Amino acid sequence: MMSRLAPRWPAWLFWWQAACPQGVSAQQRTWAGASRIPGPGGPWGATGTSPLVRRGSSSASSCAPEVVLTRERYSVRRLPFSVVSEDDLAALERIVPGRVITDPEELEAPNVDWLRTVRGSSKVLLRPRTSQEVAHILRYCHERNLAVSPQGGNTGMVGGSTPVFDEIIVSTALMNQIVSFHNVSGVLVCQAGCVLEELSRYVEERGFVVPLDLGAKGSCHIGGNVATNAGGLRFLRYGSLRGTVLGLEVVLADGTILNCLTSLRKDNTGYDLKQLFIGSEGTLGVITAVSILCPPKPSAVNVAFLGCPGFAEVLQTFCTCRGMLGEILSAFEFMDAECMKLVGLHLHLACPVQESPFYILIETSGSGAGHDAEKLSGFLEQVLGSGLVTDGTLATDQRRIKMLWALRERITEALSRDGYVYKYDLSLPLDRLYDLGTATCIST
Repeated sequence: MMSRLAPRWPAWLFWWQAACPQGVSAQQRTWAGASRIPGPGGPWGATGTSPLVRRGSSSASSCAPEVVLTRERYSVRRLPFSVVSEDDLAALERIVPGRVITDPEELEAPNVDWLRTVRGSSKVLLRPRTSQEVAHILRYCHERNLAVSPQGGNTGMVGGSTPVFDEIIVSTALMNQIVSFHNVSGVLVCQAGCVLEELSRYVEERGFVVPLDLGAKGSCHIGGNVATNAGGLRFLRYGSLRGTVLGLEVVLADGTILNCLTSLRKDNTGYDLKQLFIGSEGTLGVITAVSILCPPKPSAVNVAFLGCPGFAEVLQTFCTCRGMLGEILSAFEFMDAECMKLVGLHLHLACPVQESPFYILIETSGSGAGHDAEKLSGFLEQVLGSGLVTDGTLATDQRRIKMLWALRERITEALSRDGYVYKYDLSLPLDRLYDLGTATCIST
């Protein structure tokens, strides 16, 4: 069954050099209005070891070069799959009428990953709308020995959603319907192609939040998030998708539809089959629908952006943060001075605090504004007084909160424009970053 899914490239994918898209021309943005937290001492220089690995060309180049084909850049061998014929195209057209894409111009974007590091040569893209259509597609490809590369929003950073050779791309972009939402339990059931930001907007209007939040939320699909077990910015508060996903509908490689789309949270009956597919990256089947538990929307949210003199202080601040903020801590993100320079260079966003070797973004969320403000104030006094933090700014209204989060969320874009790859992650050992597996996945 798994033999019908196309193989993927080796684990050294992170070392591929990204092509540099053209820079943007935008006016300098400021952070006026955010309340400042005075810090002791003078400004800190941007010194110390950078957590960035330089990967090649600068964004000073005037245009982005064409991405080299994966099969030409690396010594990967095509497995003995069949080649798509005219008869195959006719059969697929009967399955998804009007949604078989063969135009080379339309296929250019799905063949290239977001970082422009890998490029496939697929000549066919399919856009099913239902699980039944996905089942018919995979059943036909299984019988004809045709390789398939499932694709969601194609926003992944490891090239897992793009074909390696000429696999048929099966896009979930049109599978974007919300099936149901329960206003009491907060259980959302939707198709795999729903965009994360649209789901967030839908549940927030009903007093809930999606437990997952990503910088690519405007493009990534919930099915790809589940298939890659995306952690996201709210991991500290809500945990991984293995705990918040209640059920899945999956189409196996032979076209069998596996319906585990339960909305029951307390379920101790039999095997928990959905866990096989969360994080499986498309190797076991195509996720077509998701049931996910959405927690209530917090009524009080605060975001602090702080400067730290070193990485040791970042770790100590993190420990202090967990100890003093406890249950209201929802996010802890950090970046270094090099990141901030690139954000200013390419995206024209100004740093909201004085220059420091490292920066921290902390978010708290709870049900009592006064209670949260008191705990956050105590924490800030502690880290400022002990020298762990040298400067900071605090945002409490929605506009300023979004401004601070925009700075963090757009760092990857700035890094990719300058040919860097960010390699630090407090929640993930570095060796895990390069252990990317060997099978084509449904990417976010």
